[in-house]
Amino acid sequence: MANVIEVKPKILVFDLDYTLWPFWVDTHVIPPFRKTNDGCVIDQFGSKIQYYNDVPELLQELYLEGYILAVASRTSEVEGARQLLDLFGWTKYFSHLEIFPGVKTKHITRIKNKFDVEYSEMIFFDDESRNIRDVTKLGVLSILVQNGISRKVVDDAIEQFSKQSKRK
Repeated sequence: MANVIEVKPKILVFDLDYTLWPFWVDTHVIPPFRKTNDGCVIDQFGSKIQYYNDVPELLQELYLEGYILAVASRTSEVEGARQLLDLFGWTKYFSHLEIFPGVKTKHITRIKNKFDVEYSEMIFFDDESRNIRDVTKLGVLSILVQNGISRKVVDDAIEQFSKQSKRK
């Protein structure tokens, strides 16, 4: 990262569907999921489950950089989403998972309360404009993800967060 980040967010919150992976877990893939001998994750019918290219390395880097990572997902396929996070080996990076149907503001508020932080100390990444709009109203820097999460999207968001925080 070229710019020096003076103020960092305490928590980075990620949606799942079309943010970490390119599908809706409750409609596009069919649980149960399993890992094949060659390490691929497949659904009940043998279809290979993909994620966005940057995600595994990005989550590891953010975790090692000391960020608290959390998930906020509205999917109705709660167990399937948790199973995929586990099979991809990502659960070790997330300190908290809020996965249940409902409004994202409830997910974000539960994360805020669990870690005793302010909304202004969080960044939220999601692919749906309605979620971005709702969570922004809470005071969370909310970033609309358009083609899956990437290191550039996260770096730009952290830089924006730092600039906004310095102005306060």
